[in-house]
Amino acid sequence: MARPGYSTVGSNRLAEANSYYDALLATAGMTKLFDHRSGGRIYGRDGEPLFGVLGPYDRNPATVGNGQMTGFHFDTRAEVDMFHATGLALGGVCEGAPGERRPGWYVAYFRDLDGNKLCAYCTAGT
Repeated sequence: MARPGYSTVGSNRLAEANSYYDALLATAGMTKLFDHRSGGRIYGRDGEPLFGVLGPYDRNPATVGNGQMTGFHFDTRAEVDMFHATGLALGGVCEGAPGERRPGWYVAYFRDLDGNKLCAYCTAGT
């Protein structure tokens, strides 16, 4: 049976993006698994790749995908709030403050340094 794999975003500012994601993903319990040959990094937990920031394979400039977004699932609303606040403190831009979007769905949106859209959410009531 299939299960979710990993997600990547492209960056034109890999040194800054690496620092940004080192700090941001630490709040989600993820660490660098290895440096990517493009100059980016692959992050994960327990040796399992979950997210990467990369230079594009075709060596053209990275661009933001219209409608593309990566979601990070958390257990609590406090974790969603922290992830969102950390993303903004590191230079990200708010795309939707933390809040309940529908019953049982607590969500926050922001963009990273390159404009990639990220989402933090939880489905727990706390």
